[in-house]
Amino acid sequence: MRPPIKPVPPRSSQYGIDPDLVKTRVSELPGMTSVMLTDLFPDLPEVIFPSDAGVLVIRQAAEAALQNVDMSKIKPEHSVNILASHHGFTLMGGEPYAEMLKTLKDVVEARTGCRNVRLRAGVGLRFRETEEYIKRHGLDVYFDGKAIGVAPIDQGIPIETEIGTLFGLKKVYDADWIIHAHNSDVREVHFHRQVDRAVKPFGMSYARIETRSTYHQNLGPRAANFTARAIFDSTFVQSKFAFASFLTVAPNGIIGVDVDSDLYALNDRVTQTGLRYYGKIMTLFGELEDYICALDFPCPVVYVFSAGVIYANVVGANTDLYDLDLPLPAYTWYTEAFYGKQGRPLLADIPTVNRAIKMCVQNYAWTGYPTAFFSEHIPTIVVGQEQAELFNRDPQNLTYMDHAMVAESTESAMEFAYKTTGTRKVVIFDGAVGGINVSESLAEELLQKAPAVSAKVDEILLPKWLRQRGIELVRPK
Repeated sequence: MRPPIKPVPPRSSQYGIDPDLVKTRVSELPGMTSVMLTDLFPDLPEVIFPSDAGVLVIRQAAEAALQNVDMSKIKPEHSVNILASHHGFTLMGGEPYAEMLKTLKDVVEARTGCRNVRLRAGVGLRFRETEEYIKRHGLDVYFDGKAIGVAPIDQGIPIETEIGTLFGLKKVYDADWIIHAHNSDVREVHFHRQVDRAVKPFGMSYARIETRSTYHQNLGPRAANFTARAIFDSTFVQSKFAFASFLTVAPNGIIGVDVDSDLYALNDRVTQTGLRYYGKIMTLFGELEDYICALDFPCPVVYVFSAGVIYANVVGANTDLYDLDLPLPAYTWYTEAFYGKQGRPLLADIPTVNRAIKMCVQNYAWTGYPTAFFSEHIPTIVVGQEQAELFNRDPQNLTYMDHAMVAESTESAMEFAYKTTGTRKVVIFDGAVGGINVSESLAEELLQKAPAVSAKVDEILLPKWLRQRGIELVRPK
């Protein structure tokens, strides 16, 4: 058995408890080990980060990719907004994404002579989150004071689309040109279902709350994706769009930087990666039986990472989130709206949450996202009274602790979970890079089941998923 991989450290944030209060990480407890993702799936791509060369490889990859894009329409007297999203800063400490943003600024300035290059970083429901990332990575200084966070409640701008007027954020589009700087991490598959993943920020991070709520409340997964496409295809946005630069990600790390002035061509490549590699991890999670989820990562409950997959996706891993023939996942806000007051779905075709998850131990996670659904449907223990009080004070989680218990320590929480559930199998969502921190008993199950899952995805599921999206299968070189 391997020793556990060092988890992502706690971070100072208004959305989380003081890092000094995180006394013990779950991976430090007895009986914990790690499994490298390439041991589970040897066909995972080679990564460039993390590596001994550090974040410099991201700059080198970005510079090489940017050589292939035409920047001639950007003139010295113009202004350029580099558009970022908050999720990129949670990938592997945020340094790779920040370095790509810095490189974009440097290359655009060097090649075009334009000196008015700004950063606009969008958020979700934590309206000050990207302000923290901007300062943490020194982007406010690097962009000469022209780096700001933009929130969905900021001033909007009407955008005429083929389906009517939708609303973007004025500060996003207040430049002559925009550069779409994103990443291919699959993140909220339960919402976007890997449909137009590369286009999604135009209906989310860059949009007013009235428009972006389409994903959450109005149309739900699958159907809502056309709003982002409608905004991006609009005459207004197309008149400003220069190109897109994506940090390309696999479950085991950063695999490169992909730059293209054709966002839909880039989207097809992003879709291939998301289905081929993340599909295996998510399918494997769906095959596991009776385990405990331990949350131990500086993100809201839904976004904590394990093997490159977020907790919200594992909660729905009992169904195939990539299969577009299945109308609703076990969890989205849209799905949640169909639950009655007794906590049961009102429609027969709404799947239950993943019953293989017997308990959730929340050692460390952030507020800022409505997650009472999780504690209501999965037995939950929160470590530390300070963390419990933080959630009690969060307007989005006023009832979260009504359904959860409080433990004094990580050790006591895990011991209670072991005794109550009858299992010592644990998946730790702590952002371990390149592998997955788990209990020794679960490591054996992962290694045993992975080969069959890999074959199932390659031979049956991947061709089906791509066919549903109208994308031709491309074999990796």
